[in-house]
Amino acid sequence: MRTLTIARPLDAHLHLRDGAAMAMVLPDTAQRFAAAIVMPNLKPPVTTVAAAAAYRERILAALPKGLRFEPLMTLYLTDDTTAAEIHAARASDFVHAIKYYPAGATTNSAAGVTDIQRCRQALAAMEASGLPLLVHGELTDVAVDVFDREAAFIERVALPLRRDFPGLRLVFEHITTGDAVDFVRGAGPGVAATITAHHLLLNRNAIFAGGLRPHNYCLPLLKREAHRRALVAAAVSGDPKFFLGSDSAPHGRSAKEADHGCAGCYTAHAGIELYAQLFDAEGALTRLEGFASHYGADFYGLSRSRETLTLVSEAWTVPVAQAFADGEALVPFMAGETILWRVQP
Repeated sequence: MRTLTIARPLDAHLHLRDGAAMAMVLPDTAQRFAAAIVMPNLKPPVTTVAAAAAYRERILAALPKGLRFEPLMTLYLTDDTTAAEIHAARASDFVHAIKYYPAGATTNSAAGVTDIQRCRQALAAMEASGLPLLVHGELTDVAVDVFDREAAFIERVALPLRRDFPGLRLVFEHITTGDAVDFVRGAGPGVAATITAHHLLLNRNAIFAGGLRPHNYCLPLLKREAHRRALVAAAVSGDPKFFLGSDSAPHGRSAKEADHGCAGCYTAHAGIELYAQLFDAEGALTRLEGFASHYGADFYGLSRSRETLTLVSEAWTVPVAQAFADGEALVPFMAGETILWRVQP
């Protein structure tokens, strides 16, 4: 049996939801991660520093006794976000980034940005203050094929954004294509990307294997095998521009197995083990700590965790379901399948 001890990692992209749902999923993350960048796409969205402070308090109140975990808050960018709100966020000690959802791009994004040009004052304030912009990098133009949305976003939004605001710190979230890998590598300092476990482990065939697989449906969508391999190469490369962001997104079974099923994979139950399996398969296990624990913390100007977490090469079977809010079941990623690494208690 092999073991690997790393600094407790940072999840640089996490959905915790709110209320009873949050209370059910928070322990999975807190048992593994020292901290997480928490997404603001609630209903209503977290658009102000005051709302972020209140959400943070609800997370801390739901944290099980004996677990240490730091929620790192974000604000939801809208067409009406003011420069004053950006400066207030920067002055706080708990808001660490601003999240840009193109309107209609994903879960709870209806209040998102309709045109990035409407946000120029807010973007200038972010550039001046050093507060990062986290982008859901998909173009929602109905004329663009759903599998091409990321590449189209780079061409029509990301490149002009870099030209107009060259000092803006940018995280391209949950990248899915070789195009995004190339953009991040070529964008110079201050630009980074998060990569999910499900985009590293699966290609788009997994959505349709043996029938429709709603629990593998996520946004951005899984892509071709060539794109998956580009993501893997970036993740295991040791390049600090790429770091862990799970995009773990809990939905009850009825919301996934529906006519208009919700997008998102719930991966927090194995939030570091899935990456360990991938890095081990690639012969890059010694680079996991940088990807999971160091590079994201460094980008956000956070101290690297002094606590450690030990992984053991021991196979276990993922439960077919786990408890969720309102009596619902939540189907975790790789339900019923075997994962080859386990967190040591």
